[in-house]
Amino acid sequence: MALPELTPAQARVVGCLLEKELATPDVYPLTMNGLLAACNQSSNRHPVVDYAEATVSNAIENLRATGTVRVVYSRSNRADRFRQVLDEQLQLAAGDRAVLAMLLVRGPQTVAELRARTARLHGFPDGGDGSLDAVLARLAARPEPLVVLLGRRPGQKEPRWAHLLAGPPSEDDPAVAATAAPSGGAARAERLQHIEEAMDQLGDEVRQLRADHTALVERLRDLLD
Repeated sequence: MALPELTPAQARVVGCLLEKELATPDVYPLTMNGLLAACNQSSNRHPVVDYAEATVSNAIENLRATGTVRVVYSRSNRADRFRQVLDEQLQLAAGDRAVLAMLLVRGPQTVAELRARTARLHGFPDGGDGSLDAVLARLAARPEPLVVLLGRRPGQKEPRWAHLLAGPPSEDDPAVAATAAPSGGAARAERLQHIEEAMDQLGDEVRQLRADHTALVERLRDLLD
């Protein structure tokens, strides 16, 4: 099938659904509140956004129209939830989903950045068909490529990979135009990156604890009813 042409908001929604499905399966599919929080995270996101619920809701409706997102309706009074089916549409393996999730929520990245940021989503082996390099090469070699290797820009030491689900990357896109840290700031930038990743992991763990607590409360209510 033809690749979906995603808007920035749609790309953020699909990327968050892909990410949370792999990172926190116990709280997936996501409620509107959960999806809104995931889209507006201040860590592990580029660019950082502050979407209103109407923006995310509109993105969902358009993604539902293309069959990329589906609603999981509640049989009780609980909130409906949302799940992505991009992996079914494009026949994506777990490694493919991890790579696309990070490219959708963080923009273009080097192989080293992708390796660090996908570690909590999927364990890539060091070599073979399942390695990160092999996955990127396979996604780029599809009849309709899903990723592309961008040319190295001034101030960047390594080329970066970008997704193609929103069309060819534009030089005006802030995620594409972002350059490497200025000379002398590389160590600081690396420390900030590690802090962001630790914050994101901590956030996932907190959400997991909340989900476990909610499930325990619901089980206790069922026993008391």
